[in-house]
Amino acid sequence: MAFNAQNFVVEKTRDIRSQVGNDTTLCATSGGVDSMVCAFLAHRALGRNLIAIFIDDGLMREGEPEKVTSLLRSRGIRTVLVLAADDFFKALKGKEDPEDMRKAFRDTFYKTLGKAVRKHRAKYLIQGTIAADVIETKGKIKSQHNVLAQIGINPRRYGLNVIEPLVTLFKPDVRKVGKALRLPSTIHQRMPFPGPGLATRVVGEVTPAKVRLLRKATSIVEREMKSIKAFQTFAVLLDDRATGVRKGKRSFGNIIVVRSVQSKNAMTATPTRVPYDVLERIQKKITNQIPEVTKVLYDISPKPPSTIEYI
Repeated sequence: MAFNAQNFVVEKTRDIRSQVGNDTTLCATSGGVDSMVCAFLAHRALGRNLIAIFIDDGLMREGEPEKVTSLLRSRGIRTVLVLAADDFFKALKGKEDPEDMRKAFRDTFYKTLGKAVRKHRAKYLIQGTIAADVIETKGKIKSQHNVLAQIGINPRRYGLNVIEPLVTLFKPDVRKVGKALRLPSTIHQRMPFPGPGLATRVVGEVTPAKVRLLRKATSIVEREMKSIKAFQTFAVLLDDRATGVRKGKRSFGNIIVVRSVQSKNAMTATPTRVPYDVLERIQKKITNQIPEVTKVLYDISPKPPSTIEYI
């Protein structure tokens, strides 16, 4: 039977109201498609009893915290911005293994939400976990930051009662739910962005300096690739360095990888065939505007054997 987004909205709105009642409830919102659709669905069910929590973990794109919180508030959703960058960078310090990094992020993420739940005397946390998150985590492909109970971790360990209204859906159906909620296409058709943010695009230890560099490269890549239709497009900072030439002198700088893929549900993906002139323009802008970078590469790996993200 074909998925009916309107029926899903009606059913989940009823389920959320039934489970939560009149209790204050938080919704973890990062600005990505899943968490934003989840926030608007929860707001339809709970109105002023819902508080959207945006955690500024220091790992977001340029202006992301301000843009997302402003958008939520403009739509009448009570929104709280939690500043927690120091906690996340402390948790990530010294970690180079991708799974260690993801688990450290997850632990800090839920500890931060647990504090917010206690502060606002909330009884429930609603989050936008989708089917792909659970499948990849249970399959030990990579630990998603928003999966607990499905892998045997009791959310009550963090003082949480978790509700996941989108957990049976894949990305295409989540987008349909967003459309059924009458959200603008800028929300429900937005390119996926991982919960751990730019930490999933720094290979090696994640530091504030590396994130600042990658944030600049990300802005350039997203801007220059805006007209090219893709499931996901982003920049990655490698842990390696390479020799370059600056003003006739040797430099030893960073390597940025540009990644763009086509996909329907993120379970498989193929590389985008980006015109060479676009790649050349991206390379020039990155190396001109970010002197610490000496090489820009383009990734042509499909999923599988690669994953979409690097970490």
